[in-house]
Amino acid sequence: MDPEFKNSWGNQFRAESYARLEFPNTYYLAYRDLPLIISKYVRGNRAIDFGCGTGRSTRFLKKLAFEVTGIDISEDMLNKARCLDPTGNYQLVTNGNYDHLGVGQFDLIQSIFTFDNIPGWETRTTILKGLRDLLKPNGKMICLDSTPELYKNECASFSTSDFPENLQAKTGDIVRCIMKDVDDKRTVEDIYWTVEDYNKLFLDANFEVETVYKPLGYDHEPFKWISEQHVAPWIIFVLNSNKKSGL
Repeated sequence: MDPEFKNSWGNQFRAESYARLEFPNTYYLAYRDLPLIISKYVRGNRAIDFGCGTGRSTRFLKKLAFEVTGIDISEDMLNKARCLDPTGNYQLVTNGNYDHLGVGQFDLIQSIFTFDNIPGWETRTTILKGLRDLLKPNGKMICLDSTPELYKNECASFSTSDFPENLQAKTGDIVRCIMKDVDDKRTVEDIYWTVEDYNKLFLDANFEVETVYKPLGYDHEPFKWISEQHVAPWIIFVLNSNKKSGL
């Protein structure tokens, strides 16, 4: 992995730009199926939104009637979240240190795009174990991140044509893209992770993959799809915590 990786979202200008983004184009596919998935697999209404950023995903859960705490490591992002949602609960955290939020108290942990910006097996495993401890015995984690294919194709919200090196990426490598839906056109750097290695990561953290979704675009939807009808840009893992088996 390139030691020079820096989280693309850790500054005020990018936070301002990202805060205005809601659910356009390719981002629509990330959120479209979540209400049905959540209603199918989650019982109860207490949730943690991990890596909440400017609060878009937290506000999404609030609209689904969840009592939700948004957590993030970026104070700039959280400040924007609080401005946009003054009644919301947003807390600054450090990686893996979540016990103060309530061990075994939550029905759902939601993570949307967050692991795209977290380098390293050890760091990821530590974070996942910390989040797992927050879940009730029958709680679920829904982890939504980019597929490897997102960084190798053009799509409605992202361009990767300037970064042919993405095609040779391996788990842990930095991959790059340009976001089309925001004012901030600087290169975004993410961490590439294969589906196979996500499965290994979840196993290391004592999560069990219950099911996986890869949403595709449909003809009737009001967006100008580029690759999204045959290449899934997002992958949604529904995880359970294995607590019933004593792990």
